[in-house]
Amino acid sequence: MAPREFRIVVLPGDGIGPEVVGEAVKVLQAVSDASTEFKLNLETHDFGGCAIVKHGEPLIPTTFQACKEADAIILGAIGGPQWGVDAKVRPEPGFLKLRKALGLYANIRPANLASDALLEYTPLKPDRARGVNMIVIRELIGGAYFGPRKEQNVEPEPDSAWDTMVYSVSEVERITRVAAQIALAANPPLEIHSIDKANVLASSRLWRKVVTETLTKEYPQIKFDHHLVDAAAMFIVSQPKKLNGVILTENLFGDILSDQSSVIPGSLGLLPSASLPAPPSLPGPNFKPTPGLYEPIHGSAPDIAGQGIANPIGTILSAAMLLRYSLGLEKPAKAIEEAVRKVLDTTESGGHGLRTKDLGGSVTTKELGDKIVEVVKSLL
Repeated sequence: MAPREFRIVVLPGDGIGPEVVGEAVKVLQAVSDASTEFKLNLETHDFGGCAIVKHGEPLIPTTFQACKEADAIILGAIGGPQWGVDAKVRPEPGFLKLRKALGLYANIRPANLASDALLEYTPLKPDRARGVNMIVIRELIGGAYFGPRKEQNVEPEPDSAWDTMVYSVSEVERITRVAAQIALAANPPLEIHSIDKANVLASSRLWRKVVTETLTKEYPQIKFDHHLVDAAAMFIVSQPKKLNGVILTENLFGDILSDQSSVIPGSLGLLPSASLPAPPSLPGPNFKPTPGLYEPIHGSAPDIAGQGIANPIGTILSAAMLLRYSLGLEKPAKAIEEAVRKVLDTTESGGHGLRTKDLGGSVTTKELGDKIVEVVKSLL
């Protein structure tokens, strides 16, 4: 029987994007080469600032079409100082257009330690960070980022600017179902913590009501509660394990809380993310493929671009999420995650596992990627 073939679009992006994506591509290629059951066809396209330089716009038609036809997309990061807020053409609108066009309404960001060996790098007391296991589910194409807005110096009221946070019942229902599917994928199911500002905002009162009704009616086996966003922010820095499980929230709050929770492991370079247009299928024979976009949570870090010191682990773990959520390939996804743990734990002459500069080490981006590829091959 011929192997199943999957089309993976690779968007290296800007800054350190090409460096970290290059290591993730090596890992995906190793996974593909090790299998007789599937083949990953990886193709690279310009996107973001590099596309502006070459083509005059961040999202050109050929890239857009390839992304729409792909089984999954992996992205590095976009942007840089040459495309600041005053630039005539900026990368971010291309990204927002891609998210909207592909319907990528569900952003999934795990926030946990890839290895207990990293406890020394957390800004929290180690006993507070140990055992943290949070998955932030952020609604990605609604709320204040996509609602009606007006800039300053535009009529009416040229001295004012506004952004409108709008949510509908159906938008809240669908992101709640994503959180529920993620919660059910664990055994036992994870608890869901819904985050809002229902004491002030009308959109948050709708949010809380719809989350409660959807989970009660459709997922009675899942425990859930509600927290105000300011209280949740305090828990993340003082009692993060109180929010272990799935954190479900809207676009603006999710943007802030997911970045806040990401510092718990000690480096932005460690954490992956997935953006999906539908609830992911549970592992098993009834799995249904879900196209999605996968990227590390960090930015393009232009200050260190080209130095070969960026941490590729967040991008490599994003590749593992790609295999799991979009392709249903659980075994190689787990192999990648285990390889990352082994590489971080393996004692070297310096007394700890391999570390890039952000974690106080001297290993290069390529050296770390090569070691993870080596371990992945041994596990497969």
